[in-house]
Amino acid sequence: MTATAQIVTVGAMPTPGADGAAVAAALGAAGVAVVSRAFVEDDEPALVLNERLLTTLQERHRRLDRPLPRRAERLALLPQGATVWVTPDAEAGWAMENGRRAFAVLTRDATLPAMIARHLTPFAREWAGTRGTTVVRTLRTAGLAAADVEERLVDWLGPDGEATVSTIPADGEVWVRLRARASTPADAAKSLEKAETGVGAILGDDCYGRDGETLELVVGRMLLERRLTLAVAEACTGGLLGHRLTSVPGASAYFERGVLAYSQRAKEELLGVPGSLLRAHGAVSGQCAEAMARGVATLAGASCALAVTGIAGPDGGTPTKPVGTVFVGLLLEGEVTARRFQFSGDRAAVKWQSTQAALDMLRRSLRA
Repeated sequence: MTATAQIVTVGAMPTPGADGAAVAAALGAAGVAVVSRAFVEDDEPALVLNERLLTTLQERHRRLDRPLPRRAERLALLPQGATVWVTPDAEAGWAMENGRRAFAVLTRDATLPAMIARHLTPFAREWAGTRGTTVVRTLRTAGLAAADVEERLVDWLGPDGEATVSTIPADGEVWVRLRARASTPADAAKSLEKAETGVGAILGDDCYGRDGETLELVVGRMLLERRLTLAVAEACTGGLLGHRLTSVPGASAYFERGVLAYSQRAKEELLGVPGSLLRAHGAVSGQCAEAMARGVATLAGASCALAVTGIAGPDGGTPTKPVGTVFVGLLLEGEVTARRFQFSGDRAAVKWQSTQAALDMLRRSLRA
């Protein structure tokens, strides 16, 4: 039986592109397929006190020179038989097995990557290994809805065949999970390669990467290969596009600068957007996005530029430009274009989808 997992996030929903995706990627690499993700409110069922975890919590607070709050003692209440995962200078996690099922609980803070590497990945790999040899590959797509991907892959989806193929909506993207299981690693890898070739041919240019490759990583690699530099001008995304680009190690080799021009005055003064253009078409327009891209490219002396302007909401929409209307301007080696997008969701979702669209627009142009 193939090893599968469900990710349950307790408490407030995380921001897009954060903890859930990191856990899903780690489990997939370890041979455990993530079949669903859910968010639940914080609750406290019948549990037992785990003395080791309580001691760990007390020691951590002692090093911070403050007592453990009585309310925090409830963190040491775990199911019977749980194994505590301790990571230095971090909240503890835990895991347990119950028959053919396994459970793992991780903390959502800056130490999550260390917890994944030190505890979750080895645990998942060992647990999955007892259920036969399974290899997993994740193909990442951009610019498509889940229904579009499923329609294309209708002949591949499901448990039949040498490899299981499924789709997973993931933070503004759609991932296609390929999972092959066999008696030997070589046979499993062979089946996976066959499935990847077939599915990849169907997805075409809409597939931008595999496994842990992010859109910003792929775009950065393409810029490096073509020896191009990039500058960005942002309005509604508030610096998120620049943040994503500079989160890639070595981004200084191609990322020149970013300008956050939120007001109309900033667009005029910093980017040289003509006031007459803003009065005629508005700040949320294709003409403005193009002018912003030209302006930041000239300012930076960059060969490529991206510009984003739109209405992230929840207010500010009009009948002709409702909330979620976003224009992305792209300048590539002297040629400038703009596209209009209509996104749904709350403010954070619109901002994230806007950066996705901008990065994917540049990626596709670099491939042309």
